[in-house]
Amino acid sequence: MAAKIVKGYKALLEEANAVIETLGAAEAVALHGDEAVTFVDIRDVRELQREGRVPGALHVPRGLLEFWVDPDSPYFNPAFGEDKRFVFFCAAGWRSALATRAVQEMGLAPVAHVEGGFGAWREAGGPVEEPEARAKS
Repeated sequence: MAAKIVKGYKALLEEANAVIETLGAAEAVALHGDEAVTFVDIRDVRELQREGRVPGALHVPRGLLEFWVDPDSPYFNPAFGEDKRFVFFCAAGWRSALATRAVQEMGLAPVAHVEGGFGAWREAGGPVEEPEARAKS
């Protein structure tokens, strides 16, 4: 017998978006280079290799985020102890909405996420470090 889901991803996203700050891609692009802002890319490393990355963004795989944010964790990343605004993004804005809610609930502030994620960032003309071409074997 299959497990019955009592709350789907759409409800989770709706709940997250009701309590987090969401930035449009153009707003996020305007913040790029601001010393008081850290962009946090939660995409999988394969996505970065395939699509490129936002210059200067901190890469934190989604599965490790809470551990990197918590100062009591052996995986704590000191970047999250800095007095900065953290702007999260993923490929399309779903994972980053849920991630932003999670870290906000942990007490990290100020936090926001990019609506539409990396795809919207690219469309808005945000800077992108293109992936290196892979050598063919």
